[in-house]
Amino acid sequence: MANVEIYTKATCPFCHQAKALLSQKNVAYQEIAIDGRADKREEMITRSGRTTVPQIFIDGQHIGGCDDLYALDGRDGLDPLLK
Repeated sequence: MANVEIYTKATCPFCHQAKALLSQKNVAYQEIAIDGRADKREEMITRSGRTTVPQIFIDGQHIGGCDDLYALDGRDGLDPLLK
């Protein structure tokens, strides 16, 4: 099973959508909440080059945000990465 990490904020609807897709696929993921955590926010920006949440990584590979995750799934590219 793949190692999935997702940087999130509690109030972010896109974070909830991304987590819902992963849960629908029965994928365990590590949620890294950046609310009030400047260190984790900086870590996310350093790793992804982006300042928005969610930021999703699968086995250390940056997938992107919620739209990127759904687009990857839409072209059947997500399931192979999750195996």
